[in-house]
Amino acid sequence: MNKILFGRYIPLDSFVHRMDPRSKLILSFLYVIVIFFANNWWIYLLMAVVAFVSILASKINFKLFVDGVMPLLWIIAFTMVIQILFGTGGQTYWHWGIFSITSVGILNAAYIFVRFTLIILISTLLTLSTSPIQISDALESLLMPLRKIHFPVYEVALMLSIALRFVPSLMDETETIMNAQRARGVDFGTGNIIQRLKKIIPILIPLFVSAFNRAEDLATAMEARGYRGGAGRTKYRLLKWETRDTLATLVYSLMAIGVFALRLL
Repeated sequence: MNKILFGRYIPLDSFVHRMDPRSKLILSFLYVIVIFFANNWWIYLLMAVVAFVSILASKINFKLFVDGVMPLLWIIAFTMVIQILFGTGGQTYWHWGIFSITSVGILNAAYIFVRFTLIILISTLLTLSTSPIQISDALESLLMPLRKIHFPVYEVALMLSIALRFVPSLMDETETIMNAQRARGVDFGTGNIIQRLKKIIPILIPLFVSAFNRAEDLATAMEARGYRGGAGRTKYRLLKWETRDTLATLVYSLMAIGVFALRLL
């Protein structure tokens, strides 16, 4: 649980940390969209280089990114197995009923592994280098044109900010509850799948109770402070697009152009 980095922020003084959160959000979404157009190893190499250069520019220890990928490896592995067993095309190495292992299925599984890993690295970089408040302000600023069609911009930004803030807290709470259960003799690593699932119930009940208590306390605190949405409120943190944001946007734009050029070739 303590290796899940979603929503955690590491304050440092780096090129990436000083970027406008709006540019980081836009470039992260651009990276995720472009990577789905990758269809050969040269494209994945180009995108991997961009991802690792971005990580180096953040000055964050790379081990943290490895720790962020590890808890999600089983999801990536499951997706790869599905692709291998149900992939079609190319040379067939094994076939039984609806299952088959082909060269194209293995290649697509390898592509999926690299694709998911790079997406996790970029999303982890966004959350580690940008505080939840900055992400909320950036999303609110980017969605502001939707106010003309009565889209609840302030409410959506608030919900995202709360989610990013409390996900790490819930992970820490889960770890605390599991340690308390271990102190009472519960072993989460033994037994079959049914027995392990039954051991999860003593974790979920106090976790849900704690989550609802946190939500109620937060709602009470917001009401006591007179929160009525963002309309008419001034901003203490002003977002400013600077040269570094333009430079980063240029690099990612060149990456996107290179991806489509390599795809055509």
